[in-house]
Amino acid sequence: MTAAAHKTSVEPGQVQLAVDAVSRYFGGVRAVENVSLDVRRGEVLSVIGPNGAGKTTLLNMISGFFHPGGGSIALEGIDITRAAPARIAALGIARTFQNIALFSGLTVLDNIMLGRHVHMRAGVLASCLYWGPARREEIAHRARAEEVLEFLQLQDIRKQATGALAYGLRKRVELGRALALDPKVLLLDEPMAGMNQEEKQDVARYILDANRQWGTTIILIEHDMAVVMDISDRVAVFDRGRKIADGSPSDVQGDPDVIRAYLGTTRTMRKAAE
Repeated sequence: MTAAAHKTSVEPGQVQLAVDAVSRYFGGVRAVENVSLDVRRGEVLSVIGPNGAGKTTLLNMISGFFHPGGGSIALEGIDITRAAPARIAALGIARTFQNIALFSGLTVLDNIMLGRHVHMRAGVLASCLYWGPARREEIAHRARAEEVLEFLQLQDIRKQATGALAYGLRKRVELGRALALDPKVLLLDEPMAGMNQEEKQDVARYILDANRQWGTTIILIEHDMAVVMDISDRVAVFDRGRKIADGSPSDVQGDPDVIRAYLGTTRTMRKAAE
C-alpha cells in the first residue's frame, strides 16, 4: 500500500494534535468544558465516557462542525480552531460518524472515491473533458481507492450500491471513505456500534493495521471496553463534559473516579480487560 499523501513534519511520539482548554455550550447545557488533550503522532487514543459526556462534541470541534466557545485546537502547529470542515479535511483530518453518512445510491467504489476529493487538483474544464492532467489524476485516485477496497476486503462488492449492503458492510465502507483521504489523524465515532462480535474484531484489526502500516493517528470513541482496552495506546475518560482521566489502559482501569463515573465495579473492569 502506498504511503499517505498528507506529509507531516511531526516525528512519531510528538504532539500532532493539540486541544487546549476547549469548551462548548448549547444554551445552558455544558457539552464540553475546559478540556485539554494532546494527541501524539502514531498513537491510538480512545475517548470513553457515558452517553452525553461530550465525546462526539469534541470530535465535532476538532473536525470543524462546531467551533469552541473558548480554547484552541491546532494540527501540527496550525490553528484550526475556527477553520471550516473542508479546510480541516484538506489539512489531513478525516472522520466517520455515529450514523452512517454514505451516498446510498452510489457504488462502494464511488463512495470511497469521494474521500479523494481533497487531493484532486485538475480544473473544472479539464475534468469535464477528461483529458491530460485530469485523466492522469483520475487514474491515480482510482488506483488509491482500489487499494483501500483491497485493504478492507471490499473488492467483491465494489460495484454494488451501498444502500443495498448489510449494516456492517456499510460501516466498513464509511471507514474506507475516511481512509481514502489518507489522513494524518482519523476520528472514529463509534465505528463498531451495532456490529456483532466477529464484525467488531474485523474493524478493530483494520484500525490497528491502518495505524501500524500507515502511521495514521487514531482518535476512537467506542463503548466496547474489551476493544478499547485491547487496541488503545492511551485512554481519555470524559464525564459530564469534563476530562476526568487520561492514561494507559491499565492506569484508567484502576482509577477510582473512572470506575465510579463510567466503568462500574473493579470486577466489571477486570472482565472488560479479559
